[in-house]
Amino acid sequence: MHHILTKILAVLAALATLSVATPAPAQAATPAYFVMTDITRENFVVQLTDPVKIQHARDLISGTTTDRPHVLGRITKRPAPYNPRWSYQLNPDTISFFDLAIEVCDATIPYVEDHLDEAGGAFLPGLFWCPWTSRLVREIPAP
Repeated sequence: MHHILTKILAVLAALATLSVATPAPAQAATPAYFVMTDITRENFVVQLTDPVKIQHARDLISGTTTDRPHVLGRITKRPAPYNPRWSYQLNPDTISFFDLAIEVCDATIPYVEDHLDEAGGAFLPGLFWCPWTSRLVREIPAP
């Protein structure tokens, strides 16, 4: 009996240590919205929710950095209220920035719209889109 009680106390102590050592979940950032363009000069709005990525986007726009200037993310085949002109959006949880990427994920904003039914197959496999000429041009207020 003493052996079982010792094990129970050890488990309880370990759980108490974990609850103290485990950080609280981070607060979700207020979404930020950015207009990007590409070689076609069309505008496309992206929503960012990660504070680090939001700051990187702001640094790109202000000229504080030129690192990883292009936008990469996974397409969701439905319009977003903040981007009503297009039939697709980028999933905010998948958006990142890059310097160089493979050709298979490159396409212009209107080309993606025109070929959206093909996206996810040979065109933009996995729905990953990395327009090589993409760049952020400004931050806009939340809709």
